[in-house]
Formats: sequence, C-alpha cells, structure tokens
Amino acid sequence: MPDSLGKPDCLVTLPDIEAAAGRIEGVAVRTPLLHFPELSEEVGGEVRLKCENLQRTGSFKIRGAYNFLSQLSVGELDRGVITYSSGNHGQALALAARIKGVRAVVVMPTTAPDVKVEGARRLGAEVVFAGTTSVERQTRAEEMVASEGLAMVPPFDHPWIIAGQGTVGREIAQDWPQVETVLAPVGGGGLSSGVAAGLKALLPGVRFIGVEAEGAPGMRRALDAGEPVLLETNDTIADGIKTMKAGELTFRHARALFDDVVLVSDETIRETTALLLGRRKVVVEYSGAAALGAVLSGAVSARGRRIAVVLSGGNLEPSLMEDLALEGLARPQA
Repeated sequence: MPDSLGKPDCLVTLPDIEAAAGRIEGVAVRTPLLHFPELSEEVGGEVRLKCENLQRTGSFKIRGAYNFLSQLSVGELDRGVITYSSGNHGQALALAARIKGVRAVVVMPTTAPDVKVEGARRLGAEVVFAGTTSVERQTRAEEMVASEGLAMVPPFDHPWIIAGQGTVGREIAQDWPQVETVLAPVGGGGLSSGVAAGLKALLPGVRFIGVEAEGAPGMRRALDAGEPVLLETNDTIADGIKTMKAGELTFRHARALFDDVVLVSDETIRETTALLLGRRKVVVEYSGAAALGAVLSGAVSARGRRIAVVLSGGNLEPSLMEDLALEGLARPQA
C-alpha cells in the first residue's frame, strides 16, 4: 500500500475483518439476528433478520467509518476528515470523528432526506450540498481535499471500509452457523463485499446474494460487462443504494465472492418497508428493506432454506411512517 489511503488490488481477508472487529468493539453495536416466524411460514423457509437498523446512527456504516479513522495517522486526523454520502455514511463519519475529537465534513446531495442531514449535523459534522448524484458530491469532496488538506474517507471502495462492514458477515456466521443463504443490499458495494468476504471465509458453503434496486443496477451491470460501468441514469426511492457506478474494489469482491445479484422494484421495496413497520414494528428505510424484498418478491426462493437478510439501515423519513404502517397492517399475511 503506497500510503494510508492507498487501495491494494487484493481482496479483504478474514484477518482484516477480525482486526476491524477488535477496533470497533465498544463503539459499534453487535446487532441481533431476529427470527421472523410469520414470514418464514409464508415463504416456506427459515428467515432471520440482521438488524443493522438498530446500529448506532441507524445503519451499518459506523463499522467501516470507525475502522477507517482508527488507522489514520495523527497528522491526518489533525487535518480533519471528509466524505461524500447520501446520508448514512455521513452520519457514521460524523460520529466516528466526534469520538476521535476531529473535524468532519460531509458532502451530501441536495435531495438528501432531512433525517440524515440533521443526523450528521447533530453529531457535529459540517454539511455541504452538491448536486444530486454520487459523482457530483465526490467531485466537490475531492475539491475540498485539495483546498483544505482534509483526509478523504470513501463511502465504500476501500479495504478498511469493506473490512469494517465485513464484521456484519462475521457476526451472522458466528450467531447462525447453519445459515445457507445470506442477502444484503448493494449500493456501491462496501457492505455486500464485506459481508461476502466474512461469510465465505467462515462458512465456505454459504450462498451470498446481493440485491439492487431495478432503477440503480450498478453492480449487476458491472458483472454483466466485466467491469464497473457508469449508469446512464439511476432512479429509485432507495436513496442509500442509489449509486451511479460500482466501486473498482467492490466489483472485484463481487466477481470473486457473490453467487448472484438480483434486482427488486421500488414497489417491492416500499411494500417490504411497510410490512416490517406495520407487522413487526421494525423501522427500516427503503434501502434497508431492499434485500428482504428479494425474498418477498420471489427473486430469491426461500423454500426449504435457512436465509439471513441484512436490514442495512433504519433512517426512514418520519413523514412516511404513518402511511407505511397502515399499508403494512393491511397486508393479509406475515
């Protein structure tokens, strides 16, 4: 690695993930893997939910962000840190920076949900707005790195981020070694890459399936093309997985470790969010519901299988909750 922010070509390993688990212990929550008997009965398999919506800042992102900051030099930390984020990574960086006692800047899209903007500010981050796409906010963040000397903390495409997120897969493997299939949502691919790396190292026979929104199929397109490609457009209600292009390093993990990447519609994502809220009183944002949507829609068959599903985040805009809860209660099953 040429410097502390370099990106080697090799994949994240179990020792990387174990080291990350040690660094984040006492900072990140070991989230529960909950049974969902009603849904299990409906789909004909055993479904358990890895509830990262209960994580600090409301998503898995603190795992990678804190692991990253823990490996920066004193000089890098003293200059402050910056990231570009639709919201959850920004909140996680804000918390990690507050714990470390350093300045944090988060570049967000102008369309970022208020709950995520205010969350980052409440944790002490300076919020800067730039455009509506990941490319626009990355460009603005890179300009600030050049002008102010801040250390960039990428949202997904770095081994330290992937290793931190990989602790989710490690926990699933430890808590349910009999699991046969694991699903996680895919945006840029940091969570899914890390989960797949941890799982495949500990449980080589497990199947790992990434789930994307139909309107933002960055990893699916990358796998089909043999390399990351820039999407012409991306359009989904799931802002947390609304990424224009899969990462270079996360793509290599997907190509090596994923068994499949499937797509779900916005309608399915909304219905799944409503189901969890109305029937289980579990609050997830649209991105957090996407992976379970693949089971509900039949994109991934659960029949006769033991399936763990990562609910990646719970930062749902409060104004949506009442309607979604009523929709979920009206659903005839599960």
